[in-house]
Amino acid sequence: MDYQPLYQALREAGAEHWAEQLPDQVSHAFSSRAHGTLQEWRRLIEQIPQLSPSLRELVDSVQIGREGDITQEQRQLLEQQLKVLCPWRKGPYRLFGINLDTEWRSDWKWDRLKKGISPLSGRLVLDVGCGNGYHCWRMLGAGARMVVGIDPTLLSVLQFHAIRKLYGEAPVYVLPIGIEAVPEKCKIFDTVFSMGVLYHRRSPIDHLLDLKNCLRPGGELVLETLVIEGKKGETLVPQGRYANMRNVWFIPSCDTLAGWLLRCGFTNVRLLDVSKTTFEEQRSTEWMTFYSLRDFLDSENPTLTIEGYPAPIRAVFTASVA
Repeated sequence: MDYQPLYQALREAGAEHWAEQLPDQVSHAFSSRAHGTLQEWRRLIEQIPQLSPSLRELVDSVQIGREGDITQEQRQLLEQQLKVLCPWRKGPYRLFGINLDTEWRSDWKWDRLKKGISPLSGRLVLDVGCGNGYHCWRMLGAGARMVVGIDPTLLSVLQFHAIRKLYGEAPVYVLPIGIEAVPEKCKIFDTVFSMGVLYHRRSPIDHLLDLKNCLRPGGELVLETLVIEGKKGETLVPQGRYANMRNVWFIPSCDTLAGWLLRCGFTNVRLLDVSKTTFEEQRSTEWMTFYSLRDFLDSENPTLTIEGYPAPIRAVFTASVA
């Protein structure tokens, strides 16, 4: 897990202070005390062979290798290794003929936003709360110069490293940290994505300001989050769980969220998409066998969660920094 090229790239981008801090941040996250299964996961990734994919497709999907690139025995072993890293939530991936069918059809989310954002060609991109890095690969496929993903969930980070080992060297990195570890006013990124994070933050305004502080002047924020139908000023604050999620704090209406973005100093705020989450987009699979969306909605009235709140609706916004 060599992050040295990233450290050097951050220095060249003017983020020397962060480049100096990151080795200790990464070392602490990957310490043997961080997670009881971490060393097992790391050994597993070391055992994944260096393969030679005849295909690296990132534009319309994430596909690495073809079925004929490896033997049936190699494919069976690789599938067994990847299943040790379950549950896989973001994807899907096609790996040497293996259909890694994740809980989320993250490609559908990408399709909803890709034509509405500023072109990523040549851009330095940050993906906050990136999970296993699925969208980081799509950003690279869209022409980004370099993509940095951050996510404190170690299993997700290890999943990314498994995919990266199969892909080979690429200017895409996922760090085992949260946005709190990014130095204040690290204004180097051309585009910052925050997808599926805002409603998990106890202070959504602080999160928006943290995102803004990562953007260079003229940069763009791409924000995807849960919303409710409602007027400006209306926000759902769940009492307890929401769709069985414990850490959901604020779900604003679209007009409320637009107001938050403007209050934080963003400009050119645009609503790109509003979509209800369906059972086809989020579901259990053989790669994520636990409960999923169908189990978290009212069986008699799927417009409500099991707690009685409105069922999930997601919106995508873009906004600029002057």
